[in-house]
Formats: sequence, structure tokens, C-alpha cells
Amino acid sequence: MLRSQLCSAESLRSPALRAWAERLRPLWDDGRDVMLHRKMWEWLFIAEALRERGMLVPGRSGLGFGVGQEPLVALFADAGCDLVATDQPHGSAIASGWTDSEAEWAGGLEHLNTHALCPDELFVRHVRFRAVDMTAIPPDLRGFDFTWSSCALEHLGSLAAGADFVLASLECVRPGGVAVHTTEYLVSSEDATVEAGGTVFYRRRDIEALVQRLHRAGHDIDIDYHLGDSPEDLHVDVPPYSDVHLRTQLAGYVTTSLALIVTKGSGGGGRLRSLLRRRTG
Repeated sequence: MLRSQLCSAESLRSPALRAWAERLRPLWDDGRDVMLHRKMWEWLFIAEALRERGMLVPGRSGLGFGVGQEPLVALFADAGCDLVATDQPHGSAIASGWTDSEAEWAGGLEHLNTHALCPDELFVRHVRFRAVDMTAIPPDLRGFDFTWSSCALEHLGSLAAGADFVLASLECVRPGGVAVHTTEYLVSSEDATVEAGGTVFYRRRDIEALVQRLHRAGHDIDIDYHLGDSPEDLHVDVPPYSDVHLRTQLAGYVTTSLALIVTKGSGGGGRLRSLLRRRTG
């Protein structure tokens, strides 16, 4: 079973992730066996992590954060899951520049099944859309079987805000439910990073601190920090980008993607609220 880990070419080429890649061929069908892109890895990894844990079957319920126009909503709806797909409110999306992109913000359901990965009638039956601020999750979004986000939490303004979101997202799932989140992971430094701003980069020590908070709150997470060492893994992509995009140079730093898989503990809710009160008090 998959565990929390870093993006690698080996992971992308694994039979499990390649099977999901075949489902996404309408997005990138250019003859390659698999697209060596870390965004593709994030989508495939999230899907497989949830499938392995029995979440992608009819009757399961899921909550997606910052979904943009990613294909996961359509994939999960096609599996029969009942979903609430969320993205930031229109006003904040304009202010932060996300509406400038044609693919990184969703204003409604019309942007979430553009590649026909799910029959339209099934999609409409299983998916609702809501505008949600990830730093202030509405209290009625509770009781889901799973939740996910793909490279969204590093855009919440600071390292602390992203870490707080991971814990808060677990308030939305039932005990035994699963949260899968991907984010930016710093490869080039253990010290200097971007701690606040439009995009932040998590160091290993930041993730270790988050893992400790999750464990104290009663949740389960197991993480592997191994970096891939194939030629594709060691390549650092810079503009104009190539077909190998597993590590990227951003703002003078080298980053890759990290996926976190968290299983909610049976007593996580109350302990989490207590921890967050102490942290912000």
C-alpha cells in the first residue's frame, strides 16, 4: 500500500500509477507510456492512494479542496463517489491572480469534466460545487469518507497556514477516513526557504513537525523521504520546460512534489481543536 512519499520517476512508472495514467490519456495522449511530470504524479498518486484504501467505490463521499480544473473530480465521480468539489471564492481568486489561468481555478461544475472522463448524467448526479476558503472551512462540511487537495496548501500564505489546513481538513472526515494532500517540497536546501507569500516551500523539518502534530492529534501517517536517483529525477527543469518535469527551479530553489496520506484517528476531532487553540492562543 502506498505511503506518504516524494515524487519519483520510479513511482510514476509503477503499474498502479500507469493504470491511472491510461484513464487520463485524453489529457496528454502523445504516444508516451507515461508523462514524466510531477503534476501528473500528484493526480495519479492521490487516485491510487484512495483506491487502495477502499474509498473509490459507489457510496463513498469525498471533499476536494482547491480543485481548479483537475481531472480527479470527474474520475472519482465516475467511480460512483458523492463529491463536494471546492475552490476559492471568486473575489479572492481575482485578487490572487488565479483567474488569469485557464486551468487553475474553477468557478463551477462546468470546468470539472471537460475531458469527458465521467458521463455527464453521472457527473451531475454525484458532484456539487462550493466556493470555500481553505483557511476557514465551513463547519457544515463534515462526515466525509475522504478529502484531498493537489498542490493547493502551499498557496495559503505561509508554511503555518498550510500545516494548519492539513489538520483542519481532518475535521471534515469521519474517524478512519483518509486525507491525501500534495504540496511543494524543497530539495535544494534544509535551511533557507520561502516561509510566507503566494507560494511556500516545505523543508523536511517542516514536514516532520507537521507529522508530529498529526500523531499528537491521534492520526496515522507514515512517510518516506527517499528522493529518486534516476537521471529523470536528478534533472532540474527550467523554462522553457522540457518533457521531464519532476524537479523544478522556482524562485531560485529546487522543489519537487510531496504526497501526504493521513488516516483520521478515532478521537482526532476534539484533540485537534485543543491543539489548534493552544497554537493560536
